[in-house]
Amino acid sequence: RVTSIVSSWLSSPIDVLASADLDLAVAVGAAYYGRARAGKGLRIKGGASRSYYVGIERAELAVPGVPPRVDAVCIAPKGMEEGTEVELPMELGLVVGEPATFRFFSSTHRDDDALSATVDPKKAELAELSPIETTLEGQGGAVLPVKLHAKVTEVGTLELSAVESASKKRHKLEFNIRVE
Repeated sequence: RVTSIVSSWLSSPIDVLASADLDLAVAVGAAYYGRARAGKGLRIKGGASRSYYVGIERAELAVPGVPPRVDAVCIAPKGMEEGTEVELPMELGLVVGEPATFRFFSSTHRDDDALSATVDPKKAELAELSPIETTLEGQGGAVLPVKLHAKVTEVGTLELSAVESASKKRHKLEFNIRVE
C-alpha cells in the first residue's frame, strides 16, 4: 500500500529494495548514511522544520517587581540543515557561576527570519519551549563577553554554545528539536 501511494505522487513507479535480513536494517542504513556523508551516495536533506530563538534579557535599568524585558534572537532559521554551525555576529554578556535560566522559542510561520533576527516574542507570536536551567562554570556573578554558536546536529538536537571572546572556552547547551 505504501509503495502504491508513493508511486502515485511520482511520474514513475518506485523500486522496492529487497530486505534480506531485517535485523541488519539499521546497520545497513548507518553504513549508507556514512557513505552519503563522504559524498558517495544520495543524501536526503530536511533541515529544521521551524525557526528557533533564544531569549536575551535587554540591558535596561532594573525595576523592582517588574520582570526584565526579553528579546528573542534567531539562532536557527527554518530550513537550517543538519550539520550546519553558525555564529551570531553580536557579542553578549553571559553571567556565570550562579543559576541561570535559558528561555527558548520556536515558530513554524516565521519563514523569513534570518540568523540573529531579533523580535519581541509576544508580538511575533512565538511558542515558548521548555527552558534549560543550569549553572555555568566560572567565578560567581562574573559577566563574560561571548558570541553564540548554534548547530543542528544529524541526530536532531540543537546545540547552543556561548564561546568566550577572550579564552574561546565553550559553555554548551543542547535540546532535542525532533520531539514536540
